[in-house]
Amino acid sequence: MNDQRFSRRDFAMGAAALAGTGLAMPMLSRRASAAPVALRMSSSLPSDPNSAHWVWYDQFAKNLKAKLGDQVTVNYFPDNQLGKESDIVGQVKLGIVDMMISGSSIWATVAPEVGVLDLGFLFPTLEASGTKLDGMAGQYLNKIFADKAGVEVLAWGVSFGGRNVTARAPAPGPAELKGMKIRVLPVPNFVATLKAMGAAPTPMSLGEVYTGLQTGVIDGAEHDAPTVLALKWYEVAKQITLTKHIYNPQTAIISQRALKKIPTELQGPFKEAANEATKYQRSKAAEIETAAFATLKSNGITTIEADRAAYKALVLPVWDDFTKQYPNTKPILDAIGQA
Repeated sequence: MNDQRFSRRDFAMGAAALAGTGLAMPMLSRRASAAPVALRMSSSLPSDPNSAHWVWYDQFAKNLKAKLGDQVTVNYFPDNQLGKESDIVGQVKLGIVDMMISGSSIWATVAPEVGVLDLGFLFPTLEASGTKLDGMAGQYLNKIFADKAGVEVLAWGVSFGGRNVTARAPAPGPAELKGMKIRVLPVPNFVATLKAMGAAPTPMSLGEVYTGLQTGVIDGAEHDAPTVLALKWYEVAKQITLTKHIYNPQTAIISQRALKKIPTELQGPFKEAANEATKYQRSKAAEIETAAFATLKSNGITTIEADRAAYKALVLPVWDDFTKQYPNTKPILDAIGQA
């Protein structure tokens, strides 16, 4: 029986022999020989075609397969299967969980400056909430993520619509919103924004909102149309005031530890797959928001235009307070304000 094993000495002798003939020793490429890399990605939202997280991930996974085959795979864990967002942030920072896709807001718990993206009336349109971060504003923020959290931003995606006030009564202006108990995301600038607009902001988990609306514990909640539809808030609150007060970016994050698991020559295609998924996700956002509003209206929802200028005037002092507390966010605001 022939022994097919070769020692380092055998390899060296073969190389020396070939060198004498002028022929090159065949080399195994690192790409072919490297063990496959499998990463885990966490999301708080379901695997649903109306989910901003899922649309990004699904396209990313397809792109990754096309570019790298099975050399690098990312397994998706929706619905908080790996843990609550507040816990996953720390685990991604430590490299215990490899990747996470979420609204940018949760990262303010690690790097408070990221809360700049939660300031009310920051972005004029849904599209701008993505494209404005492709320039200097995104570069400033990427550095904050790297320095404060030790992670890398793979994507600045978008929510599937602006956040509006869904309630049992309309709130076209500050006078109507005054004193209304509105459920908000429990992060500082969401609370500050709704308070400045005149509401009584009420932090509450998403799972409690339906019952809260049904029983009158809260008067309304603020979120985008696809979420209102998915969580069936339209059954207990029939008025959506189009405040569009926050367009919350969606971030796909990878830990530095996870990135180092990927061979250097594969990192370029990996990031290209993420960039292409981001462009696709952004392109679907307006379409999905429009379809969600159409379905909501067929379920009895009435939409009301808001006096956004009046609301924004009340919120601008929140910007000033935040930049005084975190001066390094002023360049981010300035960059977002540029055409």
